[in-house]
Amino acid sequence: MSSNLRMSRINKELQRELALIFESRIKKESVKTIIITGVECSKDLEKAKVYFTALEARKCPGILKDLNEIKGAVRGLLGQAVKLRRIPALEFVIDTSSAYGAKIDAILDKLGFSSDYRQGNNYDDDEQEL
Repeated sequence: MSSNLRMSRINKELQRELALIFESRIKKESVKTIIITGVECSKDLEKAKVYFTALEARKCPGILKDLNEIKGAVRGLLGQAVKLRRIPALEFVIDTSSAYGAKIDAILDKLGFSSDYRQGNNYDDDEQEL
């Protein structure tokens, strides 16, 4: 159990530091627009999958190419910011969960479910009186 808690803390710390690195230390403009959505680090700290998305999803494949070109430098900056025995090799992965969520919302809209119902605001008249 404590190992899972430790890995969770490491993943959150890596996510936070990577976001700061991309925001302030990287000069490539295309890479500055990414949003780090999650990090999954292996237990031995050999590899870390870094999930990202961008405000314009169609630009993600080009951004992925740019990220792969600078991942060595990003790893070096991460090593300066984080106190770990081993800094994991970074693998950047496009996070498609927001696109998947938008697709599900479109399907629910097509089926006639309102956004209030999807967000749990489907109160019955009896429940409102309580």
